[in-house]
Amino acid sequence: MPEVRLGDIIDDYCIKCKRIMNHAVVSMVNAEPAKVRCRTCHSDHDYRHELPPPPKIDPRKQTLFNEVLAKVAPPMAAPEPPPEPETPPKPEIPPKKAPLKKEEAQPKKAKAKSPK
Repeated sequence: MPEVRLGDIIDDYCIKCKRIMNHAVVSMVNAEPAKVRCRTCHSDHDYRHELPPPPKIDPRKQTLFNEVLAKVAPPMAAPEPPPEPETPPKPEIPPKKAPLKKEEAQPKKAKAKSPK
């Protein structure tokens, strides 16, 4: 790494932007950057050597979670094909009757003559 001075621009992981961004060196210890300032969001933080923080996974929780998954859904050796559903027999539909003629369906009504 070339010699770095105060105010120089270097790349580092920004904890607020959550990306590797340009940073200005703010303080130095033993010719190494100690604190830097993000040139995008202007936050100050320790120099992280361009490394993102490790993921926050608790190993105890992860093992417990894996145990619960193993109990709920044990691994299957060979999945069995689902049985084919039996088709129910079709119910017989009675044949439709021919529609009645109008004359047969309703008797004729006598028209009442209105007095004039």
